[in-house]
Amino acid sequence: MTDTSESRAAEPSIVTGNAEVRKRYAFDDTQDFEDAQRGFVGTAEETTVRGNGSGAGVWDLDAYGSRLVARHGLFEVVEGIYQVRGFDLSNMTIVEGDSGVLVIDPLISAETAAAALALYRRHRGDRPVTGVLYTHSHVDHFGGVRGVVRQEDIDGWVPVIAPEGFLEHAVSENVYAGTAMGRRAAYMYGAALPTGERGQIGAGLGQSTSTGTVGLIPPTLDVTHTGQCETVDGIRMVFHLTPGTEAPAELNIHFPGHSALCMAENATHNLHNLLTLRGAQVRNPHVWAHYLTEAIQLFADGVDVAFASHHWPTWGRERVLTFLSEQRDLYAYLHDQTLRLLNQGLTALEIAEILQVPPALERAWHTHGYYGSVSHNTKAVYQHYLGWFDGNPAHLWEHPPVEAATRYVEFMGGADTVLRRARDSYDAGDFRWVVQVVNHVLFADPDHTEARALQADALEQLGYGSENGTWRNFYLTGALELRKGPVGTPTVAASPDLLSALTLDQLFDSLAIRVDGPRSWHADLAIHFRLRDADPVTLRLRNGVLIYTNGTAPDERVPDTEISLTEADLRAVLMGTADLSDLAGRGRAEISGAPGTFAELLGHLTVPDPDFAIVTP
Repeated sequence: MTDTSESRAAEPSIVTGNAEVRKRYAFDDTQDFEDAQRGFVGTAEETTVRGNGSGAGVWDLDAYGSRLVARHGLFEVVEGIYQVRGFDLSNMTIVEGDSGVLVIDPLISAETAAAALALYRRHRGDRPVTGVLYTHSHVDHFGGVRGVVRQEDIDGWVPVIAPEGFLEHAVSENVYAGTAMGRRAAYMYGAALPTGERGQIGAGLGQSTSTGTVGLIPPTLDVTHTGQCETVDGIRMVFHLTPGTEAPAELNIHFPGHSALCMAENATHNLHNLLTLRGAQVRNPHVWAHYLTEAIQLFADGVDVAFASHHWPTWGRERVLTFLSEQRDLYAYLHDQTLRLLNQGLTALEIAEILQVPPALERAWHTHGYYGSVSHNTKAVYQHYLGWFDGNPAHLWEHPPVEAATRYVEFMGGADTVLRRARDSYDAGDFRWVVQVVNHVLFADPDHTEARALQADALEQLGYGSENGTWRNFYLTGALELRKGPVGTPTVAASPDLLSALTLDQLFDSLAIRVDGPRSWHADLAIHFRLRDADPVTLRLRNGVLIYTNGTAPDERVPDTEISLTEADLRAVLMGTADLSDLAGRGRAEISGAPGTFAELLGHLTVPDPDFAIVTP
């Protein structure tokens, strides 16, 4: 466990602010406590889920105490539909069929998914998995698939169902910008923080992310349109495609035989992210609200319970309609009001500071910003429509952080003066201002001991005062790194399964984004790959850009090198799991022309940094 001896207790202004919340919010509404425990069947006797082979803990069931989102075990949703909750960031849903079970969203890690399935079987019998369904393209909904089913089962008779576009988005999100997302996710989910009142208490959507083995089995059946019906092991499902909502590829599922509606991650018991703090493409709340309206129109007459891949279900037709309607109104309000205010000339920062949700929505606990927030979601809407620039020419060509910080500190009279006044602001409880000004001192002098200590203290206080779980984790992880040094990236999303699912085009793209442009300005290389079992491909590095073409491009010069091999061997070489010279030596590759061209090309690539600095330059 991380040493927290340097952490400080909450300052009086934070304690007072948190106490005021009890007067403002609907603490008389305790329905969620009943719903979160309803249908409880039992839980695991062993509370630590351990890694396959390593024996290291990848998940601790009891780390988060009795918080609603941390209540773990097997729960009956309705007869024939069960959920295992609290075994990872997400829920795993199990629907009983004629001879086995359909597993929906098998968590992040194979180890946690296997533990969840074992818990189900202990109470409901050793039923085989007769189908797998991914509701959308985020890793916490497919990464543990190899813990519930084997590849030979899929090759034989077990279908894997997913929304159209699932594989492309699942792979590209985790590979193209995966290193940066992973590093920022370490902040967002607080994986390096201790649990407890001065550390990590959850992420709002769930507790945190498990750290086991991430896998992916590609879908065998795509859902391509709303209204598509499929029956797996006697389980009839009607699908509702919702692209561009919480994920680029996502769907809801109606189970007519159970009068149940799975809302995937489109309606959960919190305000979700329109732009996740780890980084992603902006989600459009106008589209999100549209699909929630559509779900109500399509399924309202046949629903007695709605459940999702996070949190707990909502029972009763009227309560379900209220829940879905309020979720819809929440996203529509943020969208419409942000546009109203930006069209009055307000910037993203100004909108975020003044926009509040209506009292009726605020009273509903499921609209609160435990994961997303009104503040960063309104900024996301602004970014979606207007981008990064607020229109003020003073912001068009600003100095980068280090250069700006050096000038700010000098203008403010030097680091000692800044810190003296920042300590006064700290004592006055203005922690937002402290982190803003001390950040300049740190970027001008990252080794300044007093600045690091004060910044850590102020970040910590902001964390203690955050309703939002991911804001808290960001603040406290920043404080931890200032005190103890980098925590790195605890989880790696680009697993072998994800890499193997890349198309050749995506593999070439993943190489292109690693080219060191300035160092490659004057390079001009061309390699022609004559694939023995697929169409030929040519790579050309010129002007610091790596371009690939299928066949021969009209403007292409004679290649420096021609390489003949299979597509599988080319993929292995590009992913670094095979050596081209070794393949040639064994007769699996033929190289003609300049033999060193491919090695020269690799020399122009950089390696992503999973430990880059965040709170210091």
